[in-house]
Parts: sequence; structure tokens; C-alpha cells
Amino acid sequence: MAIKPKYVKQLGNILLERYPQAFNTDFETNKDSVEQLTTVESKGVRNRIAGYITRKKGGQTA
Repeated sequence: MAIKPKYVKQLGNILLERYPQAFNTDFETNKDSVEQLTTVESKGVRNRIAGYITRKKGGQTA
């Protein structure tokens, strides 16, 4: 299962536009927010989106 980075970025940007207050620089919090705000069933995709949002918000990079 290959997830295109374009999909992750598009969905991440849409979530940041619509729900900016739901996200911060903590990956775990963002992961929960992505799970609540989307219908993404795959844990891997959810984590990629949450990671992208965390980096956009200025969090630490691994």
C-alpha cells in the first residue's frame, strides 16, 4: 500500500485551514485530532498526516 505524499499534504493542509485550533506541536495530540476529524481508517496514513501537521506547526522533526 503506497500512500502518495500529495494526498497526505492536501489533507493535512485542509485540516489546518478548517480546524487550526485542533492542532499543536505535539504529535500524539495531533494524531488523536486527525482520528476524530477524518474518516481515515489506516493507522499509517493517520500517522503520516499527523506528522505532516506537526512539522507544519513547528514541531520537532525526527
